[in-house]
Amino acid sequence: MPVEALSPVPKADVPLSARDFKSDQEVRWCPGCGDYAILAAVQGFMPELGLARENIVFVSGIGCSSRFPYYMNTYGMHSIHGRAPAIATGLATSRRDLSVWVVTGDGDALSIGGNHLIQALRRNVNLKILLFNNRIYGLTKGQYSPTSEVGKITKSTPMGSLDAPFNPVSLAIGAEASFVARTVDSDRAHLTEVLRQAAAHPGTALVEIYQNCNIFNDGAFDALRDRRRAEDAVIRLEHGRRIRFGADRAQGVVRDPGTGDLRVVTVTPDNEAQVLVHDAHGTNPTAAFALSRLTDPDTLHRTPIGVFRSVARPVYDALMSEQLETAVERHGKGGLAALLAGTDTWTVESP
Repeated sequence: MPVEALSPVPKADVPLSARDFKSDQEVRWCPGCGDYAILAAVQGFMPELGLARENIVFVSGIGCSSRFPYYMNTYGMHSIHGRAPAIATGLATSRRDLSVWVVTGDGDALSIGGNHLIQALRRNVNLKILLFNNRIYGLTKGQYSPTSEVGKITKSTPMGSLDAPFNPVSLAIGAEASFVARTVDSDRAHLTEVLRQAAAHPGTALVEIYQNCNIFNDGAFDALRDRRRAEDAVIRLEHGRRIRFGADRAQGVVRDPGTGDLRVVTVTPDNEAQVLVHDAHGTNPTAAFALSRLTDPDTLHRTPIGVFRSVARPVYDALMSEQLETAVERHGKGGLAALLAGTDTWTVESP
């Protein structure tokens, strides 16, 4: 379904290029940071939307990733820690003529901002949330984050982290998110395709992006970035295709008939028919959730990337607009306050 069919956002008068989306601000991340690759991919993708720049907004919280709005030649807001989804929700629901994007990090989104994130996901507000996950606090100089693996030695956990990490994809699917995907900063083609599908989705789209912090957590995703190692480590999800990976696609994902869990097998003529066909549009999130649990959190062995879930659900801002229109029809333009107050009100008069 084309993007224009999903949104009333005005189109640009003239075709735009990636250069049009580059601001005049000096990009100030550490040399070699994965954020550069993500920024370039987003700037290169934005012209595909065909939208006027003044109708695109990037909202961020606090963290290295949250500098993003400065570098996009669109409207933007560098907001407060963890609250970007809440601020973006207000903007998206009050200005449906805008394309609203949230840029956040694993600390910003999953620690102080955890509640705001899951509320936006369950409401299905028309937002696109890019969650940069480097499994560390980068801006504050290398403390462990909500996605750091158990035993992670950092400045704030010198004897190793005791906290079990969040799996952002599992969290989002559990919150009934209508679109959930994962990609990697170093794979621009895959990242762009996931952005394309997220932009076309009506409602909240969460895209987790594995992003390398070469200063405080360098090499965290080498298993997925090195071509030879990635053959056995990365499971590329494609809707409608059997879930196979590895050299010559010799490995496949099947459902254990005894436990119902997913497991990886070597594909043979005898079990080939049992290899699961990925259904990103299935209304039941069970299979998508099970796929999100395949990843070993320590080694990242067998990490699925791609779109886990993309289902149609009512969009919150559209439903809210319908309620407002109905209220005006029933009570007139000045009757909204009376409707909200209801009948359980009274006036206190001074003697």
